[in-house]
Amino acid sequence: MSDFHVYDTTLRDGAQQEGLSLSVEDKLAIAGHLDALGVGYIEGGWPGANPKDTEFFRRAGDELRLRHATLAAFGATRRAGMKAADDPLVRALRDSRADVVTLVAKSHDRHVELALRTTLEENLAMIRDTVEFLRAGGQRVFVDAEHFFDGYRDNPAYALEVVRVAAEAGVEVVALCDTNGGMLPDQVGDVVSTVLAGTGARVGIHCHNDAGCAVANTLAAVDAGASHVQGTLNGYGERTGNADLVTVVANLQLKRGRDLVPAAALREATRIAHAVSEVTNVPPYSRQPYVGASAFTHKAGLHASAIKVDPNLYQHADPEDVGNDMRLLVSDMAGRASIELKGRELGYDLAGDRALVTRITERVKAMEAQGYTFEAADASFELLLIEEVEGARPNFFHVDSWRVITDSRPDEEALSEATVKLSAGGERAIVTGEGNGPVNALDAALRGAIGQSYPVVEKLDLIDYRVRILDAGHGTDAVIRVLIELSDGEESWQTVGVGHNIIEASWEALVDGVTYGLVRAGVEQSEQSEQSERA
Repeated sequence: MSDFHVYDTTLRDGAQQEGLSLSVEDKLAIAGHLDALGVGYIEGGWPGANPKDTEFFRRAGDELRLRHATLAAFGATRRAGMKAADDPLVRALRDSRADVVTLVAKSHDRHVELALRTTLEENLAMIRDTVEFLRAGGQRVFVDAEHFFDGYRDNPAYALEVVRVAAEAGVEVVALCDTNGGMLPDQVGDVVSTVLAGTGARVGIHCHNDAGCAVANTLAAVDAGASHVQGTLNGYGERTGNADLVTVVANLQLKRGRDLVPAAALREATRIAHAVSEVTNVPPYSRQPYVGASAFTHKAGLHASAIKVDPNLYQHADPEDVGNDMRLLVSDMAGRASIELKGRELGYDLAGDRALVTRITERVKAMEAQGYTFEAADASFELLLIEEVEGARPNFFHVDSWRVITDSRPDEEALSEATVKLSAGGERAIVTGEGNGPVNALDAALRGAIGQSYPVVEKLDLIDYRVRILDAGHGTDAVIRVLIELSDGEESWQTVGVGHNIIEASWEALVDGVTYGLVRAGVEQSEQSEQSERA
């Protein structure tokens, strides 16, 4: 795959995203995920410029076991007026033990004169000397021509000379950088073609997304002859981010037939993108191309009818090729086809019972008119589906009553106390739970009340809680929708509750969430609970 480079810069350029801060352990973990994706190069950071990146390269040599990727160190050309061998930052690149060094070099004449405060001739010498010094030490060298497209627009002769000098000094590739992210695809394609024709250098592309064109610009550069693409996982990066490398690779591999990464690795793309989101603590973007939760999700009944015949009618690619899934949302837009397909997705064949499908469809639409939403609460919909198909809702406990008290005193944190009275497993329980809020207290009381009968509830964690006011014009009398997400440590699920009382809506969603967790765990309903339900 040396004829085409897939170069990831998540650990360096991506880490410049606002609010994103990676520890050395984070960077080592992400590097492992990037290698599993099959990228050719992982840019680890700037050794010598900060202690964290220096430590990363020290540990990477011993701790990373890369199967696909080569680790690259990032740095700058030597400073003006000194030898490359005497520049401590260039020496740090030599000492990093990285097989590849990527040097950032100025290619915009105004940046040379105003930012570096040196002459155009000295800048060329800085590039040449640094490349030759690193190559003499046995390292491969790439160059990032910073602000290249803006520089080419203002002084094309000098921008091209930067590329020529770098190539003559022995760099393997010169990546043309749209550092400000303002170029459009036709502009990028034209410039790349001109650079290739005028310099003979191997050309790469590095795009930012300020004009929303980072991926499109990268593809335009490849069409024009670029054979090295740079980007970041999940499009991380400064301002509006960098080209999303998964989107670039998936487009080139699935639509242009280029073998850039192993097919088996690309099928792990969704898992890897989400795993890196966990490390960075940046929530996954649901509408991210290819790997987002909504990338292959369908809501309208018309779409569902067509998908029932052939999924490809409303999908541009097979979601399995990137490790994603097709999802059907159940909403007030749903028709019978949507319900049938959603039932099939959940393991229920509804196709032979038209009356049942119609009944479920009408019930969903009626509940959504009241404020419920099932497109974000699959678990609540599955409980509804079980109730309609089997004639009874899964019922592991019978609640007699519950109440919540919140005690607030001056200069002290408010404390909530909840009491739940219920029957489970043939036993009646009255349990009080405390929490830092009413929902937290209810959660503790419910677990305590059913924990002896169903110990599996100890594994369940409430990981997300969201509230939306549906008719704000009614003020404090508005209808409230609550979405709760629970996890058993392996998967998570969402449930919904609706009401004028925020605590009541929360309780409804919480009970659904725990009930679904017991269904998922394969727990058998107690005889008393079933009798209570029938009563």
